[in-house]
Amino acid sequence: MNPVVKICCIASVEEARLAVEAGAAALGLVSAMPSGPGVIADETIAEIAATVPPPTRSFLLTCRTDAAAIAAQHAAAGTTTLQLVDHVPHAELQALRRQCPGVELVQVIHVTGESSVAEAVAVAPYVDAILLDSGNPALAVKELGGTGRRHDWAISRRIRDAVWPLPLFLAGGLNPANVRRAVETVQPYGLDLCSGVRCEGRLDDRKLAAFFAALQE
Repeated sequence: MNPVVKICCIASVEEARLAVEAGAAALGLVSAMPSGPGVIADETIAEIAATVPPPTRSFLLTCRTDAAAIAAQHAAAGTTTLQLVDHVPHAELQALRRQCPGVELVQVIHVTGESSVAEAVAVAPYVDAILLDSGNPALAVKELGGTGRRHDWAISRRIRDAVWPLPLFLAGGLNPANVRRAVETVQPYGLDLCSGVRCEGRLDDRKLAAFFAALQE
């Protein structure tokens, strides 16, 4: 079975419609970040989320790490899923569970080296899924996604095996030319992409079609 596809950095109701029609199972809506593309106002996130037809999931990308602040942001957004792009302490994840019952929690792990395996294993019991990306939270201005870079898929596969059967999304530099190799190497539950289906920053229906066609090959 092919992985589900999440199209991230959705910027408008029209982009949401294009992504859903192309076959996206989930959409990513990016709130305020220290760096990176795709950031939209919280009001726009709520507007878009209200139009997403079930069973398509809407992911709120947040860099907040405090459970109360995340819960408040989620309540205003009306999204189905929380994508936590920075490290959230395990105690805060437990508090978030209590404050947002029934809401999916997806923790991002930025694959920077061997330590990423242990980080993923440690957080796995507290979340519903893990998403592997290519940011660098250690920089003075944190990179928390949207880099368009690939990371080491061999490490990604080790993480996937270590947290199995927890669903795992793969992000970072995916495009029509490399998606089949990515799937064969990592065997993720889902794929997450932004720049690989955009032209001059805008979602491109031709690139979307090419990506989904490559995934079916």
